[in-house]
Amino acid sequence: MRIAFLLYDQLTQLDMTGPAQVLSRMPGATVEYVAKTMEPVMSDCRLALMPTMTLAEAGQFDFICVPGGFGCSAAMNDDEILGWLRAQAPGCAWITSVCTGSLILAAAGLLKGRKAGCHWAWGDYLPLFGAEWVQERTVFDGNIISAGGVTSGIDFAFRVLEHLHGPDVAASLRLGLEYDPESRPGGTPATARPEIIAQMRAFTAERLGHRDAEMRAAAARLMGEKP
Repeated sequence: MRIAFLLYDQLTQLDMTGPAQVLSRMPGATVEYVAKTMEPVMSDCRLALMPTMTLAEAGQFDFICVPGGFGCSAAMNDDEILGWLRAQAPGCAWITSVCTGSLILAAAGLLKGRKAGCHWAWGDYLPLFGAEWVQERTVFDGNIISAGGVTSGIDFAFRVLEHLHGPDVAASLRLGLEYDPESRPGGTPATARPEIIAQMRAFTAERLGHRDAEMRAAAARLMGEKP
């Protein structure tokens, strides 16, 4: 199985590196990291990521994964990225995303009429693209699998492993990676304290404010409406 992770400026590296670490160990899998050029791609924590091939030379993949990040709104309006996703989709067995990567899939028109996961602070944008936001850690809808925010990508990858290769393979890799997360409340709005939710909503509102126009413009382009 050929797996591609899309790289773009200001992605959240854990959205990509978490599932990549798991899926790179999946039996029969080869993993590539594709970008518009071969130049290093800067993540939103200033960790530079090196592509292994460009979009133009990548060829057809069996499995594509689009990570999220604060750079997603620019990617949602990037014709080269959207065109690549649309071209890949018909030949892909699995189309996947982590966090706000689902918004990029949505901007490419791949989530119309579909259910999808997203980061809790950004999921309200999915209906603008004709998709239904489902607030779950991993969401399956046909051959589209999407994860919630950031760390959900690791759980998503193990769900994929179990779906494709059975629970024993997933359990073996889980043990190999010593993935045994401590269960503590507060990682979702449903379990976080009200004052922490208020702080995070203020923080994300500021970040969203700079990108709201870009995301709405992407939705308008897809849906044939005026921004």
